[in-house]
Amino acid sequence: MRSLTQYAIRSTQYALRNTRYDQLKNRPNSKIVQKNSSTVILVSAIFEDNAPFAVPFCKTLQDGVIRIVAESKGDYDMVQKGKTSKAVKLDPTKMKDWQIAEVAEENMPTPEQWRERLSLEKDEILAYGRIAKLDFLKIIDRLKGKPDGKYIEVTAITPTPLGEGKTTTTMGILEGLGKRGLNVGGCIRQPSGGPTMNIKGTAAGGGIALLIPMTEFSMGLTGDINDIINAHNLAMVALTARMQHERNYDDAQLERLTKMRRLDIDPNRVEMGWVMDFCAQSLRNIIIGLGGRMDGFMMQSKFGIAVSSELMAMLSIVTDLKDLRKRMDEITVAFDKKGNAITTGDLEVGGAMTAWMRNTINPTLCCTVEYQPCMVHAGPFANIAVGQSSIIADRVGLKLFDYHVTESGFGADIGFEKFWNVKCRYSGLKPHVSVLTTTIRALKMHGGGPKVVAGIDLPDEYKLENVRLVEKGLSNLLHHINTVRTSGINPVVCINIFHTDTKEEIALVRKAAEGAGARCAVSSHWADGGDGALELADVVKEACEQESEFKLLYPLKMKLRERVDKIAKVVYGADGVSWTPDAEAKAKILESDSKYDDYATMMVKTHLSLTHDPALKGVPKGWTLPIRDILIYSGAKFLCPCAGTISLMPGTSSNPAFRKVDVDVNTGKVQGLF
Repeated sequence: MRSLTQYAIRSTQYALRNTRYDQLKNRPNSKIVQKNSSTVILVSAIFEDNAPFAVPFCKTLQDGVIRIVAESKGDYDMVQKGKTSKAVKLDPTKMKDWQIAEVAEENMPTPEQWRERLSLEKDEILAYGRIAKLDFLKIIDRLKGKPDGKYIEVTAITPTPLGEGKTTTTMGILEGLGKRGLNVGGCIRQPSGGPTMNIKGTAAGGGIALLIPMTEFSMGLTGDINDIINAHNLAMVALTARMQHERNYDDAQLERLTKMRRLDIDPNRVEMGWVMDFCAQSLRNIIIGLGGRMDGFMMQSKFGIAVSSELMAMLSIVTDLKDLRKRMDEITVAFDKKGNAITTGDLEVGGAMTAWMRNTINPTLCCTVEYQPCMVHAGPFANIAVGQSSIIADRVGLKLFDYHVTESGFGADIGFEKFWNVKCRYSGLKPHVSVLTTTIRALKMHGGGPKVVAGIDLPDEYKLENVRLVEKGLSNLLHHINTVRTSGINPVVCINIFHTDTKEEIALVRKAAEGAGARCAVSSHWADGGDGALELADVVKEACEQESEFKLLYPLKMKLRERVDKIAKVVYGADGVSWTPDAEAKAKILESDSKYDDYATMMVKTHLSLTHDPALKGVPKGWTLPIRDILIYSGAKFLCPCAGTISLMPGTSSNPAFRKVDVDVNTGKVQGLF
């Protein structure tokens, strides 16, 4: 029988769900099969190749009505009324991602069906149209006595600008483990509108390893990023209005009119800027407050992209709403003229900011195109922030699922290092496996292949067999394997294959990975969904059974400069660290103040190289990591040493993705997302 995951039935005229068992079993050409505790009915359908499709059912109720619980793509297949059915084969070589999503979404479980499948209470799932949020506090409280499932993290080698398919691999693992009949779920980050409408596109995965509903996922979902934008910009409104009023009124007038004390904010030391969720380079440096005395305070200001907001980083690491509310008063927005921090608490805006973000605390439930559950929660970048989905979602997933999969941003030197030393430190959770996503394409780049540029066709070296380039690029893979092993987590190398990869190239990578002490699997999840990820699923499951010896890279008592030195040498492969005079002076001040002892060290550097220079590929030797500044995020409790120049506001390219996006005016459906 052809793979269940390859088909979706367009028509919903005659849905098999909630059909009476006695009606269904008597359908012509039906065959009843018992599989475990489920009743599986094979129904002949007229496909182009006369292949049958299967409809698995959870159980038959006393009233004879069958209740369907999704465990595979076949669960929600529907057959057209009458003698024929028109099936669409999900073929990523012929269909765009948005077309695959559109077909799969026709049979996507409803919030009520998810509630039944996940055994949730009625008040634990909060419907938002055809998707839903999960009330994490109620779920965690009810399941607090249940043992956690296996904790699986997905990372990658140093990527090309195209990305190497971490989200696709995450979806593939979910689908592969689902194919094996295991209780699996996951969580990924919410994508930013900036990359979605720019070069990279959405972060939903791709092919048959895709998250749905794709339009909602790519364009705001349940409103978390919009709420963060409002909360963040409210802090800036509070700051700039306060600066105007302090300029316009003397102390007596301030007291009489507002009961506010003078904060004496230094306009040259405003740390915070505004945010929006697009790549808008023209807003990196702006002047605000032009006009008269009632039009604000004139000064230089800036915009960053929404996911660079400290509020997004906070959402990814808080443990509950109480924790979020406390941190909301501790954000440094500026300094006064004596050098003292001005916080959101000083501006009395933390409560209102939390009110804007009250709904963001709950993860949103989506799924793969094969209907494995996957939450979406938080979305900070990894090169300028923590690069993780939320601790809250991981806590929920580890209670709901026997296997919970989470994804870290960019390569293992960036995302995995922060998962290891920041997220796991805050959460106290112990991961079992880290899956290192690898492509032949990226290895060729690290082996000296031509420059890879997003939006430009790949040179022939990446399309034709070139074992020499792959062999030279293996050093980058081996370096990242060693990083994962240093953490005590079991590494699994996933070779995310493309049709241009050859047997010789793949065999070379497998041999090197296994020789370095990692398990290795070849996976074609992009093309084949769960069927293509069965080897990967089996290897991940096997690795989960091996006890990990997880250990953090450094203790909190270690001083900031020592931490940076250790990260640079162990994770990046640097010989050492150099500090500019200003950065070193700031580091000494921070080290002398015990208030900062428990702040996480959040490195800021390019994701395109192990070094600070994106042009240096492979595993460079004989280099020093330069630190030019340290950013302080007092709400998130991050100290961020900056290696090189990283902009908090990306720019839109000359050929952005928004040119391909449109709406079908007859159906209202969005087209062109990728």
